[in-house]
Amino acid sequence: MTVDSEGPLTEALGTDFFSVRRRFTEAQWDTFMAVRRYVDRVVSPAAPAAWDAAEMPWEVINGLPELGVVGDDIEGYGCPGHDPLTSGLVAMELARGDGSLATFHAVQSGLAMKSIAMLGSEEQKQEFLPAMARLDLIGAFGLTEPEHGSDSVSLETSARRDGDDWVIDGRKRWIGNGSIAGRTVVWARDVETRAVLGFLVDTTTPGYEAEIIPRKGSMRSVWQADIRLDGVRVPERDRLPGAESFKDTGRVLATTRGTCAWMALGHATAGYDAALRYALERKQFGKPLAGMQIVQERLVQMLAELTGMQLYCMQIAQLAEDDDLAPTIAGLAKMNNTRKARWVLSHARDLLGGNGILLDNHVVRHMADIESIHTFEGTETIQTLIVGREITGHSAFT
Repeated sequence: MTVDSEGPLTEALGTDFFSVRRRFTEAQWDTFMAVRRYVDRVVSPAAPAAWDAAEMPWEVINGLPELGVVGDDIEGYGCPGHDPLTSGLVAMELARGDGSLATFHAVQSGLAMKSIAMLGSEEQKQEFLPAMARLDLIGAFGLTEPEHGSDSVSLETSARRDGDDWVIDGRKRWIGNGSIAGRTVVWARDVETRAVLGFLVDTTTPGYEAEIIPRKGSMRSVWQADIRLDGVRVPERDRLPGAESFKDTGRVLATTRGTCAWMALGHATAGYDAALRYALERKQFGKPLAGMQIVQERLVQMLAELTGMQLYCMQIAQLAEDDDLAPTIAGLAKMNNTRKARWVLSHARDLLGGNGILLDNHVVRHMADIESIHTFEGTETIQTLIVGREITGHSAFT
């Protein structure tokens, strides 16, 4: 499989050494290509400046509803109702263009909207999901706290019943979209029963304060927030009736963890494609870098890892289609793909030499952004211990 050496470093090369494309339906292919064209023509050109300025590229974000991708696999309510493979391909392509955009989409479509779709009442679904699919309403997901990241099950944010309302007090940290959301899914512990409950908090309510976390070195053009909840009153109608314990929180997280594996694949694909095209274009010592044995060896090793990541993703999509995707399998895929993506991107950056650190050449941006995926939705260490518990029957953590 040879590649035309002309074109920008961000342009997709269609890297598919094991021909997984043959398993796509025409509908899946059409959605995939529509997103790919949007990424090549709109997302990638805008990403370096937005990343450098730490500004959300609204002109890019606002094009997502027209693509019909906001809402992932949610059926009805103005959502696309994609199958798992299509949802994965969308996540991969968005990450190939811009990890910040992919993260915005994952928070909106995955964490926020799926909380409502899976745990909300019919009235809540009718009220919120169509507006969220149009991006008329932005959502956020407030679980992580300043003192509780990997052990989020120990969350301290409290909720107490007061007549027809609930009163919420606590702190949340690293909340994607938290400063721009109209509604934030806040997870809090009932002071009486100690059960973990979910609430759709109107962010204009007195006592809700969100402050953007500054000076990030990763995912710079999507905003995460520190959130303070001081006596925030939430009516009973805005409590998620299906959220009765932390297990329900985990059900939402299990559906989105596989998305992280797809996003990691997107970042790695961007790095590999850029490195291959650069090696074909760049001449040193009188010939293209691609003609040197050591460069070819490294490109082949990168391709081998990338192909393995593709196969991981294809299999978790099939398992999800069969309603048989266990959280530990999704966790293993996330752990593997983020680890491999970091490796691929480090080699891509090195193959670009000094040009590899320029934002206009994109690779260093992907190299920085993969660090966020490496951490969120459960770190590599935590995923390892969860899978370790599964295969040994022994828990190495509480």
